[in-house]
Amino acid sequence: MEPAATEDLGFGITRIDADYLQPGLVCFYLLESNGEYALVETGTQHSVPRLQALMQARGIAPGQVRYVIPTHVHLDHAGGAGVMMDIFPNAELLAHPRGARHLIDPARLVQGSREVYGDEVFQQLYGDIRPVAARRVIEVADGETVQFGGRRLLLRHTPGHADHHFCIWDEVSRGWFSGDVFGISYDWFRTPGGDYSMPATTPTQFRPEALKASLVLLGAMGPVTIYLTHFGALAYTREKQQMLMRQIDDYVALARDCAGDAAVMEEALMDYSQQRVEEMNAGVEMRHMRERFRHDAHLNAQGLAVWMQRQQI
Repeated sequence: MEPAATEDLGFGITRIDADYLQPGLVCFYLLESNGEYALVETGTQHSVPRLQALMQARGIAPGQVRYVIPTHVHLDHAGGAGVMMDIFPNAELLAHPRGARHLIDPARLVQGSREVYGDEVFQQLYGDIRPVAARRVIEVADGETVQFGGRRLLLRHTPGHADHHFCIWDEVSRGWFSGDVFGISYDWFRTPGGDYSMPATTPTQFRPEALKASLVLLGAMGPVTIYLTHFGALAYTREKQQMLMRQIDDYVALARDCAGDAAVMEEALMDYSQQRVEEMNAGVEMRHMRERFRHDAHLNAQGLAVWMQRQQI
């Protein structure tokens, strides 16, 4: 069963499917406080019609949106930023200092992605990537807070997945909007034996020790909920955090065992994830899960290969 296109999560938070590749893969969040709004993540240009339909249904005017906040500049998280900023005349775009320039001038991001995917597939995935006027982009320091409608958000720099990554702490819900730091847990990763999460080690800035430190930072706040971009609300437990940290160590070991060969690592990561899920489910054979890991195993293997190459320099 596919997750709903939108979901009210309480605390003035709505989860919106970004309409990326397939339902349930990428989402973004609309936060409300006293008639003002903030968006965490943007999806792509293709995500915007669903957001506009939701706002129209709720009677929300474009001028009520105060902030647009992508956690980092990877295009499934920030590809729609320029389009959204064109729609919301009063909004400011909050950006990590290392990522702000790519939102102001996305040419390098676009060129790199087009080289990987080709023009046709790029357009299908991301649509139009528009620049954001520099005067509307606010670079956010580590530990800085912003407010909208009396609601306070704390932004912490969280490297490890990407050097230009931050996470957003919402005191109202006692939740983190974690981008890719707290990994990936789609609906189809939520099993009878528990919620499986896998790390996100996609290219090109994976740093295992930094990522583990960022996970410790998130856990130190005592969160109740992790609002994942991939995908939706996940109840926080220390055990889930520790499982992610163990997997990061195991990924590093696996990368070395595979001599950094991305194709070999992809298959090994699929086997590894299946084994973890079976362990969570008292050893019940779950061979059907293996292929569900391929999409992210492929990306993670590429990121591990880049990391291995850097270790050899």
